[in-house]
Amino acid sequence: MSTYEYYKEIFAEIPKPFALVDLDMLDDNAEAIARAAGGKKVRLASKSIRSVDVLNRILRSSSIFQGIMCYTAAEAVFLAERGFDDLLLGYPQWQPEAIRSIVNLVSEGRSITFMVDSVEHVEHIERFAKQQRNVIPLCIDMDMSVHYPGLHFGVWRSPVHSWEGMYPIVEQIIRSPWLRLDGIMGYEAQVAGVGDNVAGKHMKNTMVRWLKSRSIVEAAKRRKEAVERLAAMDIRLRFVNAGGTGSLDSSREESWVTEMTAGSGFYAPGLFDHYASFRYKPAAAYAVEVVRTPKAGIVTCMGGGYTASGTADKDKLAKPYLPSGLKLFSLEGAGEVQTPLRLPAHVELGLGDPVFFRHAKAGELCERFKVLYAVSQGRIVGEYATYRGMGECFL
Repeated sequence: MSTYEYYKEIFAEIPKPFALVDLDMLDDNAEAIARAAGGKKVRLASKSIRSVDVLNRILRSSSIFQGIMCYTAAEAVFLAERGFDDLLLGYPQWQPEAIRSIVNLVSEGRSITFMVDSVEHVEHIERFAKQQRNVIPLCIDMDMSVHYPGLHFGVWRSPVHSWEGMYPIVEQIIRSPWLRLDGIMGYEAQVAGVGDNVAGKHMKNTMVRWLKSRSIVEAAKRRKEAVERLAAMDIRLRFVNAGGTGSLDSSREESWVTEMTAGSGFYAPGLFDHYASFRYKPAAAYAVEVVRTPKAGIVTCMGGGYTASGTADKDKLAKPYLPSGLKLFSLEGAGEVQTPLRLPAHVELGLGDPVFFRHAKAGELCERFKVLYAVSQGRIVGEYATYRGMGECFL
């Protein structure tokens, strides 16, 4: 584990704020994720990475990593123009120009698959496919959340909860000479994206683990039925996609799953500290500068308020990382232009010193910085442009 002194020395001449990616930790995380996949293909979730250089590095690291799950059509076009292929849109697209741009790329021979979860989605894409007179591949998103009396465990994603809900969409696809069912996806967000080892939350952790175990069984049942029903219709899927970083160990056990998606685990942001089944290394961070010392034991940094999306609670705040032991103030948190921090007794910081933070989520950090300084073996070895640094802002 790298220390405060390690990073402080490396970045002594770099103006703050800045963001970094520790390549040694990134490579270790990639190796661990490849092992966790159990031999199955891993598709990279680009929304959690948002850097062409990082995507390329991971894809080169192992043959396990193949393909990318994009989050918008514009991003898929951007990546296709830079040589990436086997692109799966993780979310339905509706904007006509966005759909047309993907259809045009498919007609040129690029492998890009649309995500759908309704007959309306299928009909909408078919119009553009027919105009181009080219067969367009589709993937059906099956919802993996579970419902109990008074409790919805999961995310509100697809309206397709079972084979019965999927069948009308399948029929609509196979009736069209301009469409092809390429794959199905089921993302068990409540397994992959919910921590179950939060300090001081024993009762909640126990309940979450129980709910996760039930969800894993239910997800496998739904996916298996869909695959078997499609096979009975003589439909051969190119892929069956499942999971996320937090559910690799369960999704890999389903023989009908051909690939899994992972993204956040490569950077291992703050929210990934709360899982019982795995621990990856903190490969991404950002630094801000101490500019005030209001009183003994307190410093104030310039900026730092990079809050993650999702429910507006303290879990979405960036975490003071190095030096260890720094604490945010509950009444201020991490601020737009300044962030006060309480120092532990063993830490002394002066004006101009860096403080390193970890973002709560993964790729959103890249929306704040144009460059990730790439660090390896105690020195800066490159500057990895983020999407933002390449002039792009997709969402």
